[in-house]
Formats: sequence, structure tokens, C-alpha cells
Amino acid sequence: MPVATEEDRAERLVEALPFAAFTVDWGRRVRVFNAAAGALFGVDPRRAPGRALIEVVPSVELERIVQAALAGEVCSRDVELGSGARARYVGVTAQPYEAGAITIAADRTAYRAAERMRSDFIGNVSHELRTPLSAMKLMLETVLVSDDDAEARTLFLPQIGAEVERMIRLVEDLLELARSESGTVTLRRDRFDLGDVAASMVNTFAQRADAAGVELELEAPDEVEVDADRGRLAQVVINLLDNALRHTPAGGSVVVTVLAEGRDAVLSVRDTGVGIPFADLPRVFERFYVVDRSRSREHTGTGLGLAIAKHVVEAHSGTLLAESVYGAGATFTMRIPAAAEAEH
Repeated sequence: MPVATEEDRAERLVEALPFAAFTVDWGRRVRVFNAAAGALFGVDPRRAPGRALIEVVPSVELERIVQAALAGEVCSRDVELGSGARARYVGVTAQPYEAGAITIAADRTAYRAAERMRSDFIGNVSHELRTPLSAMKLMLETVLVSDDDAEARTLFLPQIGAEVERMIRLVEDLLELARSESGTVTLRRDRFDLGDVAASMVNTFAQRADAAGVELELEAPDEVEVDADRGRLAQVVINLLDNALRHTPAGGSVVVTVLAEGRDAVLSVRDTGVGIPFADLPRVFERFYVVDRSRSREHTGTGLGLAIAKHVVEAHSGTLLAESVYGAGATFTMRIPAAAEAEH
């Protein structure tokens, strides 16, 4: 019976590893390509041994990393596979061993996306706070150097108050979003007609709609009972109506519809506003995402309302979807389980 060499034992170990790993010889030909590596790189691990690494995984960057390991270096960095929206990032560490080089790898796509979101989030919060703070500082300085100028106070103090209110709303929305994303929100459920909540919110926004020259209507012909958190769902409707009215020009309309479909209670908010480009639709529920950045400062929203609404709806085991034809308005549809019929 042949005695296993150190190289044989190393290769058997690599094959048994639960994470992606492979080895190459001094000629950069694959010796071992374990099952986890096959799953990660999307190749058949049985066909990899004996082939050049570049044939198995067509990545020049990966080839360079392994070449550095063959030259005696320990090399570790991310490798991009694919391109565009389908790009994936694989963290790779390669180092030399007796028969060539051994490489371990892990999918870091989700990590990179989370890091990008974190960075964007910090940047957005900083921007949203810095802009009103800078404006307030300038206005206060103007008031202070104007001695007892009543005109300056009358002009700037209301603006300072408005900016303070805006920052308060932003901080409150950030706290609400943090609670929603952490799953710590407790739903205070009771049984009620979803149409009543919609009617109350439509009445609340009626004066704003009139002032903007937008027709606001409610279509809720039948009672649609839900077992849900009334306050949280009212918050969802507020965010949807606020979003619709901010993006609907004078002469347009916003229609709120409540109906039952099978076992679901459905509430939709349809507007005749500017609509959402197709490429932006998947991202409208992201924090601070702005469809038209050139107009973002015209609107007073915090950029968090739709993100909060989606989390609230999902906490009710429901869905919140956006549909739009650019230039022809948008429809946001909330669908949650309807209350079970009362037993008699």
C-alpha cells in the first residue's frame, strides 16, 4: 500500500474543507478544486484538475494573485467577477506551499454592498444635516450683525425655525427606521376597517391638496377589516400620500383605493405625477434614494418615508410595491392579510 505524501494529505485536506479552496502547481495548473470552490466560481470541480487556472476561472486578477503566491508572497484582496449589475466580489487569499500555491476564497458581494450602503448612509445623513446647519449659521450671523434690525429678524427667524423642524423630522425618521430595521418595533394590533384609516388620512391631507391644486379622492366602497397596528398603518398612508402630493403638479390627481382581494386587504395610492423611470423603480424604497437629484432640494421630505413604510408593511407580513410609467404617474400598493372572519 503506497504511503501518502505530505502533498497527498494536503490535497485531501483541501478537498474536505467546507469553504472554497483550490491548489495550483508551479505551472499554474489546478491540482485540487474543492466542491465549495466549484459552487462559488460556478464550475464543475471534477473538470478543473489538470487545466490552467485561467481556463477554469477566467479572471486575470485571480491569475495575478496566484502568480504572486507562486513567487513566494502571501496575497489577499477582492476579485471582481462579471460586470455591471451582475458583478460579484470574491475575497481571495493565496499563499505558497510545497507543491505550488493554495488559495482560499469567500463571496464578499453582500459585504461590499453593505459597506457601500453604510458609506452612502453616513454621507447622506451628513449632507442632510450639514445643509440646514450651514444655512442656519449664516442666517443667525446675519441677524446678530444687524443690530436691532426687525426686518432681518422677521425674514430669517421663521426660516431658521423651519430648518430646525426639518432636522427634527430627519432625526425622528432615522430613529424610526433604526427601530424598524432592528426588528424591535412592537405592533399594537386591534381589529379595524382599513378604509377608516385611509379616510382619516385623506381628510388630513385635503387642505394641502387644495392648496397645491391637486384633486385628492378616496375610493373605499366596502369595509375591509384588518388585525393590525392602526398607528403604524396610518404612518404608511401618510408617507404614501406625502410622496404622491410632492410629485404631482397642479391639475393632477391622487386617488386612494381600499379593497379586499381574496384573503388580502389592499390599499393603493395612485397619482398622475411625473412618474418613476423604470431603472429607478427597484430602488425607490432605499434610504435617501432620490429619483431626480436635480429637484431633490425642492421637496421637503427626509428621503426616509418610503423605506420606513416598507418596513412597517413587512412587519405586518405584507408587501409594498411601486409601479410606474415614466411621465404618467405612479401607484404604490400595500397588501397585508385581512382579518379573519369573526366566528358566529
